[in-house]
Amino acid sequence: MFDALIVISDCIREGNDMRSILICDDEPVVRMSLKAMLLDAGFDEVLECGDGKSAVEMALAGFPDMAILDVAMPKLDGISAATEIRKKLKIPILLLTNCYDVRTAKRAAESGIAAFLTKPLREQDLLPAIEIAMAHADEVDGLKEKIDDLREVIENRKIIERAKGMLMETERLSEADAYRTLQKMAMDKRKTLRQVADSILKSAK
Repeated sequence: MFDALIVISDCIREGNDMRSILICDDEPVVRMSLKAMLLDAGFDEVLECGDGKSAVEMALAGFPDMAILDVAMPKLDGISAATEIRKKLKIPILLLTNCYDVRTAKRAAESGIAAFLTKPLREQDLLPAIEIAMAHADEVDGLKEKIDDLREVIENRKIIERAKGMLMETERLSEADAYRTLQKMAMDKRKTLRQVADSILKSAK
């Protein structure tokens, strides 16, 4: 178990920029034990509180890189707190629970929870769960970036097609000639096709 702790600690220190984590549990003993494990695992800062409302406030004020929340807490339960946090911060969140049931699992999935951990919490369960949640968050971020890039490509293509169509109509050009005209204008002005297309459409208004 000690070797596993060293390996995962190295991953947190070297493979990620993650340094801050929020833990929320209404049992001080659980928080104390969890905090010790996390500091040993390589986190530089461990924020802690004892109720769901405070967890939301602390997360939005402290911008942690990750959060671990107990499901059953006063003022606001862990899943509701996670939902509020993830409206503003897209960070991985782990849930602590005494019992795992279908209804709770469904609510957690809808809130974007990364994983469940059952009490009593064991170090050999906690650290791999953190590593998996971190890796999953990186994958999701990468996928979102690809989606954003694809949307930009599609939007650029739409604008360029509209500008090309306008040239075909106003200059009586074939589709190929209109596209070559756009390319030449972009090269001459040292602009992108999208920028040239925007200018053409703007001048037509």
